[in-house]
Amino acid sequence: MAVKRRGGRVNKCRFCREKIDEIDYKDLPTLQKMVTSQGKHFARKRSGNCAKHQRMSRRALKRSRFIGLMPFTG
Repeated sequence: MAVKRRGGRVNKCRFCREKIDEIDYKDLPTLQKMVTSQGKHFARKRSGNCAKHQRMSRRALKRSRFIGLMPFTG
C-alpha cells in the first residue's frame, strides 16, 4: 500500500517497488540495511516497509541470526 505524503508524492515500500515476493535470509546486504549498529531491527516508520514486508524481514533476520550469518548484537 502506498502512503501519500505532503506535496502529492507517493512513498512505497522498497520491496513493493521492486516486486519482491520473499525476503531471503541469505541476502545479508539487504538485511544489514534494516538493522541498527546495535543489532536492533528498524521500525516500519524508519525503514519504510509495508506491514507484509516488515514481517518477512523480521522472519528472515531471525533465521539468519539462528544459523549464524548475522550477529545477535552489534
